[in-house]
Amino acid sequence: MKVEIISIGDELLIGQTVNTNASWMGERLLDINCPVQWITTIGDEKDHLLNALAIAEERAETVLITGGLGPTHDDITKKVVCQYFDSNLVEDKDVLKSIKERFAKRNVEMARVNEEQAMVPEDAEILDNDEGTAPGFLFKKEGKRFFILPGVPQEMKSMMLRHVLPGLEEILSTGVVKNRILCTTGIPESTLYSKLDDLEDLEKDAKLAFLPNYLGVRIRITAVADDKEQAKQKLDAVEKRIRDKVDRYIYADRDILLEEALHDLLIDKDLTVAVAESCTGGLIADKLTNVSGSSKYFDRGVVSYSNGSKQDNLGVSEALLQKHGAVSEPVAAAMAEGVRELSDTDFGISTTGIAGPTGGSREKPVGLVYIAIADEQGTRVEKHIFPNDRRGNKVRAAQAALDILRRRIKGLL
Repeated sequence: MKVEIISIGDELLIGQTVNTNASWMGERLLDINCPVQWITTIGDEKDHLLNALAIAEERAETVLITGGLGPTHDDITKKVVCQYFDSNLVEDKDVLKSIKERFAKRNVEMARVNEEQAMVPEDAEILDNDEGTAPGFLFKKEGKRFFILPGVPQEMKSMMLRHVLPGLEEILSTGVVKNRILCTTGIPESTLYSKLDDLEDLEKDAKLAFLPNYLGVRIRITAVADDKEQAKQKLDAVEKRIRDKVDRYIYADRDILLEEALHDLLIDKDLTVAVAESCTGGLIADKLTNVSGSSKYFDRGVVSYSNGSKQDNLGVSEALLQKHGAVSEPVAAAMAEGVRELSDTDFGISTTGIAGPTGGSREKPVGLVYIAIADEQGTRVEKHIFPNDRRGNKVRAAQAALDILRRRIKGLL
């Protein structure tokens, strides 16, 4: 099936809003073996939408349109689509009732302009919106389907899950499609690719895709089979062969963040952790505590940015700082040991480095970060040199700190 997504909104073109809708829709459609062929982004212009619709009708069988269904003057999608399909707008009393009830539940007076959202195309199937006030629509023309969906992400996602995907999956009925994500960190995409040197052989059973960002690489495995059990067997077989070569870098077999995977590890083994951060400025603590239930294992985070705070809060000696400098292996070790002793936790983790863009030297360049972990077995320190800007260096350093904890717990360090 040929599928096209049309995303509408000036904010998408000028970079004010990132088009996360299209990427989410593409992933969900791939889950049912219905990959998107085209993604078109246009502004809030009548002629542009009419032209995009004509092109999409010519080349696609299913068209998904998001954005422009709100009640304001720049929300033109409904009227333009009605013009394209030669359909009139009529008031739908059920939709109007639903809108009024939504405002009443929130104890908010409904503006008169919201009544316009109850005007719907008389020739379209109405897709109810359980997350907002703007209904969606489905036009059918000569065997082709045009889904008109809101641009608000939670509203679009709800309609996709309840109205769009089940219908398309039923139409396709091309067997069972199953995907599995293996999340890796601490290894570049090129190195990962090289270690999996028999990709052609691997892809006899399932298709592989590498999805990199600067926190790691996700490996998506896609298997098509006659039934769920057969698809699962294919996924299991390919995953095992991948793990045989790169298991130490894999932190999850589903699409989650590293801090979420650590949550399960720490709780399962009843372990606790505290962090001392200099260059990451509290980012590690933020990541760990952004997972519900983290109070069971996270004790405290100390942001010791200045040399004085490293001495006062963590017990790092002035002599050590003067001899080696704040950005050094000995100071990183002392920070990790200090926060562990202060909190009486199983692990103490520390970071100290030069985030940039200033402050670097030939001996200690921008991007240099020392990460230490201390536990009852001793203290280990890793040296990293990250190539990003200030924010990128901080984020990558925080990720590396979480990964050193993961590897320590799993006996890989």
